[in-house]
Amino acid sequence: MSEPIRLPPPDIGLKRERALRRAGFQCVAGLDEVGRGPLAGPVVSAAVVLDLKKVPSGLADSKALTAEQREALFEQILTTAHVGIASISHTDVDSINIRQASLRAMCRALAALPCTPDMALVDGNDPPALPCRVEAVIKGDASIASIAAASIVAKVVRDRLMVRLGAIYPSYGFHTNVGYATKFHLSALASDGPSPFHRMTFSPLRQGLLDL
Repeated sequence: MSEPIRLPPPDIGLKRERALRRAGFQCVAGLDEVGRGPLAGPVVSAAVVLDLKKVPSGLADSKALTAEQREALFEQILTTAHVGIASISHTDVDSINIRQASLRAMCRALAALPCTPDMALVDGNDPPALPCRVEAVIKGDASIASIAAASIVAKVVRDRLMVRLGAIYPSYGFHTNVGYATKFHLSALASDGPSPFHRMTFSPLRQGLLDL
């Protein structure tokens, strides 16, 4: 398999997808993952193959959108594009480390697509080994429409999972921090200890909360 191509990010939009279609690629997928940094919950990845004639307007890096904007775009993406979604549990994150979990999630998301991609555009500079050509694009979620769509899908899916966990374990504030190390979350860990869904290999959990 050839080495991944690493490109500087172009302007946001469909320029890269259209160029690849003109070059003969029939199924171009954007790939992104969400959940590398949190102390709890899974890492989630999405793969999106846009219909270039039915692209939702307003696609952007999921972090630049409000929750309401993400939810609206999520529904539009699901109805206009091919989408594959995969998650890797917190226990697997602890077992194989967060980098390997993120790469595995992206591989599974690509495999979950209803079509077979011949090109994958992957956010960042550390793409997984995939059964197709790969382009790694730094800040691709802010510059490539299909990657932006994947970032939105992955973010909405993971946030919904964490909100559901928050209803079961309300003391950690998962419904607002979605597992990230906010002051409230750290205080809850110090007083209550970890939930069954915390990543025990992540600091401060790995240190037995001694730094709290």
